[in-house]
Amino acid sequence: MVILPRKSGFPMALITKFITGTTLTGSWVPRLLAFPSRTLLVDALFTLFPRKKYIFTIDDDCFVAKDPSGKEINVLEQHIKNLLTPSTTHFFNTLYDPYREGADFVRGYSFSLREGAPTAVSHGLWLNIPDYDAPTQLVKPLERNTRYVDAVMTVPKGTLFPMCGMNLAFDRELIGPAMYFGLMGDRQPIGRYDDMWAGWCMKVICDHLGLGVKTGLPYIWHSKASNPFVNLKKEYKGIFWQEKAIPFFQSVSLPKECSSVEKCYLALAGEVKSKLGEVDPYFIKLADAMVTWIEAWNMVNSPGEKPAMTSLPNATSKK
Repeated sequence: MVILPRKSGFPMALITKFITGTTLTGSWVPRLLAFPSRTLLVDALFTLFPRKKYIFTIDDDCFVAKDPSGKEINVLEQHIKNLLTPSTTHFFNTLYDPYREGADFVRGYSFSLREGAPTAVSHGLWLNIPDYDAPTQLVKPLERNTRYVDAVMTVPKGTLFPMCGMNLAFDRELIGPAMYFGLMGDRQPIGRYDDMWAGWCMKVICDHLGLGVKTGLPYIWHSKASNPFVNLKKEYKGIFWQEKAIPFFQSVSLPKECSSVEKCYLALAGEVKSKLGEVDPYFIKLADAMVTWIEAWNMVNSPGEKPAMTSLPNATSKK
C-alpha cells in the first residue's frame, strides 16, 4: 500500500522525480498541466505509476484517532479489511457490513446476492473538525464531530455521495483510472471540489461495472479547520455548479460496450463536455483534462491482461 499525504510543500519537480524515479519531460509536460496544484499532482502521480495495489490518501492535518475505549485506531488495517471483503451493492443489509466479525446477513436477505461485489473504494470518516462546506463552516464555527459510529456500510448502487480525500483508500487495479481529482485549484475557477468530482465519476463507473464502495470506519482525527472565508472564495462557483453536476451524474448512462474503467471514463468525459459544457466553458476544459488523464494512464501502465472480477481476493461469498 502507498500512503499518500495529500498536501505537500515540496517543489513539483522533486515530487515527480521521487514518485516516478525520473524527470518527466517531453510529451509529459502538457499532461502535467492537467494537475494545477501540488496536492492534485501528488494524487495523480501516485495513482498513475504502478508501484502498489492499494492507495491511501490522508491530509497533513489528520492524525491517529482513538475509539470510545481509548484504543488507537489502526486506520490501514481497517481500510484493508474493507477492501478485501465484498460490498453489498444491490441489497441493503440492516446490520450494515455482513462480512465484519460478529455480523452476518439478516433474515430475508436473498441468498443469491450474498456473494456481493468486489470493493474498489474504502471511504473513512473523521472525528473533531467536520468536513463542512464554507457556508456551513461560517454558520457553525465551533461545531465538532464527537460521534463515533462503529459501522461500515456499502453505498447502494445508484446513489452518489460526497467523497472526501482526507481518509480514503482504493484498489488501484480495480478503479485507478477513475481516480482523477479534476482540473481544480490554482488558476482554475473552482476549488475544494477535486475529491467530490473524483467521487462522482468513480461511483458512476463502479455502478456500471458492478464494483462496490464502502463508507464508515476507520476514523481519523482532523486537527484543524481551514479558513472558511478562503474556502468560500474557492467554493463559490462550485456551490451553484454542483446543483447542475449532481443531477447530471445521477442521470448519466454509460454504454454497455464500456467494459473497462478507462473506456467508462472516456465515455463519461464525452458526456461532461456535451452536457455540462452548456453550464460553463470550464467543464469543456475539465472534460479535455479527463481525456488527458487517461492518455497519461495508458502511457505508464502496461496493457497486460487484467484479472477477472470473480478471481479477485475480495470476490468471495459468505453464505
